[in-house]
Amino acid sequence: MADAALSTPRGIGAAMGTRGDVFIAAGVVAAVMMLIIPIPTVILDSLMAVNLIMGLLVLLIVLYTKKATDFSVFPTMLLILTVFGLALNVSSTRLILSQGAAFDGRMVRAFSTFVVGSGGTEGLVIGFVIFIVLIAVQVVVITKGSTRIAEVAARFTLDKMPAKQMAVESEFNSGAITEEEMKQRKDEIEQESSFYGAMDGASKFISGNVKIGIFITAVNIIAGIIIGAAMHGEPISQAVGTYIAFSIGDGLLSQFPSLLISTATGIIVTRSVSNGTFAEDISNEFTRQPRIYIIGAVVLLILAIIPGFPWYVLVPMAFLLGFFAFRLLRDQKQPFPTAADTEAAAKAKREETGEIPPIVPLDPLSLELGYGLVPLVDKDKGAELLERVQRLRRESALDLGLVIPKIRIIDNMALDPAEYCFKIKGAEVGRGRIRMGHYLCINPGGARENIPGERTVDPAFGLPAIWVNEDNRDEAERAGYTVIDPPSIIATHLTEIIKSHAAEILGRQDTQRVLDDIKRDYPAVVEDAQRNLSLGEIQKVLQALLYEQVSIRNMVTILEALADFAPISKDIQFLTEKARQALGRQICLQYADDDRKLRVLTIEHKFEQTIVDSAVQTASGKICALDPPTHAAWIKALSSAISSVRAQGWSPPLILCSEQARFLVKQSTERELPELVVLSVREITNDIDIEQLGEIHVS
Repeated sequence: MADAALSTPRGIGAAMGTRGDVFIAAGVVAAVMMLIIPIPTVILDSLMAVNLIMGLLVLLIVLYTKKATDFSVFPTMLLILTVFGLALNVSSTRLILSQGAAFDGRMVRAFSTFVVGSGGTEGLVIGFVIFIVLIAVQVVVITKGSTRIAEVAARFTLDKMPAKQMAVESEFNSGAITEEEMKQRKDEIEQESSFYGAMDGASKFISGNVKIGIFITAVNIIAGIIIGAAMHGEPISQAVGTYIAFSIGDGLLSQFPSLLISTATGIIVTRSVSNGTFAEDISNEFTRQPRIYIIGAVVLLILAIIPGFPWYVLVPMAFLLGFFAFRLLRDQKQPFPTAADTEAAAKAKREETGEIPPIVPLDPLSLELGYGLVPLVDKDKGAELLERVQRLRRESALDLGLVIPKIRIIDNMALDPAEYCFKIKGAEVGRGRIRMGHYLCINPGGARENIPGERTVDPAFGLPAIWVNEDNRDEAERAGYTVIDPPSIIATHLTEIIKSHAAEILGRQDTQRVLDDIKRDYPAVVEDAQRNLSLGEIQKVLQALLYEQVSIRNMVTILEALADFAPISKDIQFLTEKARQALGRQICLQYADDDRKLRVLTIEHKFEQTIVDSAVQTASGKICALDPPTHAAWIKALSSAISSVRAQGWSPPLILCSEQARFLVKQSTERELPELVVLSVREITNDIDIEQLGEIHVS
């Protein structure tokens, strides 16, 4: 029953959506078919009423729309309503010419008499004049202006589109907005450009509708007189009175909805800079300056004194303006409290009562620059660093599976002008110096020629380096040095900061966001994992993986492993090992060479067992508690084995041990050899080859 209850609303919504699509499609096809298929006058009257109310509804929607792009279907509606109005005009023309005086269309007859307010020849003249005025207003004033504004808006919106997108990307790079906000704002920019481009073409429908309206009315009058006098044998005066009256009524009835649509078009294309409804904008902008209403009241009083002017109209209007100005002045003296006022009042209250102010949250990751490095993030100078940061965040998401939070970049006057520093939650984790206008040259091992420059140390890896100026850059590259520009130096340093501190960056809220994203596609996996583990326990496992630079991008596999083994034990180290084993192929390929081969060092079985037996359980989990002499001998033997392997030309090897010893081996070496990679036998998959380079013996 629960399943049925959940599925019913979705079924109803889908059915309603399907019916709506069918109804709209049928309506559009019917409007086009009306151009050639005659319809009865009763249906014609109903459809003319629909056309009238649709024009009014469109105008009201435009007035209550805050942004033009919120009514994105307006250009398409403009086309459909134009075709619909022309179809009605053609249908009424067919009935008027075929039925003559017997035409019983109530809407046309009502418009030809009620709107004019008089019958006979005088009514025909007045109706014809009104029709001409409506046509002139639409053609000369509204349609021409709307078309021109739409053209200009489309051109300028398209021209500004790249600059707007670059501004959004710069805000994203600086950490001011999230990636989701960046995508949303880019979509809005594209939607705005598409909307005004469509409006540029759609506005032509209005001018075409007005021209064809004049043509149809002229055809009605001329053809009606010819048919009435020549074919029906009516007197000329009777034919003129009949067909001119019907033609004017039909013309007024078709042009009035068109006038509403034209007005709506003019309003929507002239409000491109508005962020509120038309009524809100009027209210805000007409209540800023009370003095203008005082001046207006004085002018009306002066006019009332002059003989011949209607003082009984001007004086009451002057008093109304004066009263309105008085109300505005009173409201401005007692304004509503703003957010700043409220905050200031709260601060004053805290100072009086001695209350401690709320703690301001620290940025998850921030980059502080000395004022000499500000040009690296200056938009007017290219903002190269911002582009690197954006690319780096994207690469980190792919490499580690960790979406780096926004990186706030700020200037810090307390720093040396050439210094920068990284902070995680307010604590400094890295610092460096940049010489603007110079390049950092690092010897990758093959460069033997000395180049002139200032000796320094690479801030990211601690390697010896040289600062060279622009003149010596080419010489350094030819000599085999790796030449790095200032933005790349900071970006590389930031990359290493993220890799080494990824576990600290992943917060509990970030973990929840990851789970929410996975849950949309794999709800069963997430629910199964959370059935036995809390959010904090899942976070600790992910942090443990990131601590050893294991990517958590394959979250589904990690959660499945946690769901399998959480009922057995909730020990974080145990669960981390099981998650690593589930990610075995990923971890192996991370360190294997092109031949899918891992070169490893093993530990003699006796000492490995010694490490396992030394484990001590603490509140944070097991730790390796070797006695100091044994620990020193272990580190010495390990360092010697690694140096021996490096001397043979191999890259730093991996340590391979048992599942029980893996974490303890890593934990015992993280202070002296933090970059050492330790794998367990259970993590090695069958398609990976193992080459043992030696065994570590501890004497």
